[in-house]
Amino acid sequence: MLYYLFDYLKANYDLIGAGVFQYISFRASMAFIFSLLLSTIYGKRVINYLRKMQIGESVRDLGLDGQVQKAGTPTMGGLIIIFATLIPVLLFAKTDNIYVIILLITTVWMGAIGFLDDYIKVFKKDKEGLKGKFKVLGQIGLGVIVGGMLFFHPEVTMKEKLPTAQIERVTESGVPKLFGEEFKAIKTTLPFLKNNELDYSMVTEWFGDTSKKYGWLVFIPLVIFIITAVSNGANLTDGIDGLAAGTSAIIVLTLGVFAWVSGNIIFADYLDVMYIPNSGEMVVYISAFSGALIGFLWYNTFPAQVFMGDTGSLTIGGIIAVIAVATRKELLIPVLAGIFLIENLSVVMQVSYFKYTRKKYGEGRRIFKMAPLHHHYQKLGYHESKIVARFIIVGLMLAVVTIVTLKLR
Repeated sequence: MLYYLFDYLKANYDLIGAGVFQYISFRASMAFIFSLLLSTIYGKRVINYLRKMQIGESVRDLGLDGQVQKAGTPTMGGLIIIFATLIPVLLFAKTDNIYVIILLITTVWMGAIGFLDDYIKVFKKDKEGLKGKFKVLGQIGLGVIVGGMLFFHPEVTMKEKLPTAQIERVTESGVPKLFGEEFKAIKTTLPFLKNNELDYSMVTEWFGDTSKKYGWLVFIPLVIFIITAVSNGANLTDGIDGLAAGTSAIIVLTLGVFAWVSGNIIFADYLDVMYIPNSGEMVVYISAFSGALIGFLWYNTFPAQVFMGDTGSLTIGGIIAVIAVATRKELLIPVLAGIFLIENLSVVMQVSYFKYTRKKYGEGRRIFKMAPLHHHYQKLGYHESKIVARFIIVGLMLAVVTIVTLKLR
């Protein structure tokens, strides 16, 4: 809203300083500061309200140190993250930008699923919460919406860099034109490879000349899978104080670098990466989201004063997945979100191996002492603060490796 207000004041009254709102860097900085203040200052009020309403965590005794003591800690704190993200975005971002619209839909949609799950757990006293099939249906629904908008919307385009010979000939006002015209494509980035672009429509080439038209048959299911996998990974990671919020903040800030580079024609040219027009506006959203996560950590670090619940974890995972797909960096998720991946895999491996050994030997055996993986280390006697710190260090290493892919091909 403020962007449009100051744009009007600049155009009609030539207000001094109003032009600064044209810069993504300024609006992203303001969004980060504003969301950080909202989540830290007003976060305490939300926690007090949750405590007053007796919206506390119901804990099952799994034999973990300090677990029983957490019973009654306010949950559904993901509302702090959601509102501390949405308010700055509505104030400082271009709300008619297609990428911002998609992220707003994702936030509200996944937040609603998570809220419903937490509501059933807290108020209906059902520890299972929302049935798994309904969660999956919700994730599929979001995947269809996001995939459809990214595939069909006319403003979701990209530009390819012109060959050197053409750059010398094509100029506008004496400035070389580095990229060609905008076009629709469902290309993505292949990390660590020199010619690092993959066109999903190659899978539908058997349709002939209309293959690109039917690319959505591949693209939308892929988006559904990514959203489902990443949101569930974030949900599993949210098991000890500060782990999900801390690792997610690193992932989101890294994706912010990619959004900035992909949406800036100068950096896209210098780093020779895919240029995605209008995608730079996502940096404002990412800044607000990062500020909200860091502010939430103020209250979520050990000993946690509030838990994010599924309201927060499902939303975080969904947002990360959509940003990765929108910036055409979804194939980097296994590296960047490696913490989510290993948490997911540890559960799959544990359950699969248990079933296999029970069928073969008559009794179930385990790979880990407990899954997800962070509980395994708790069983080994590590304090959860140490586990979180080390997982965050690993997350930082993975983030650095991911950013290095910009030049390492």
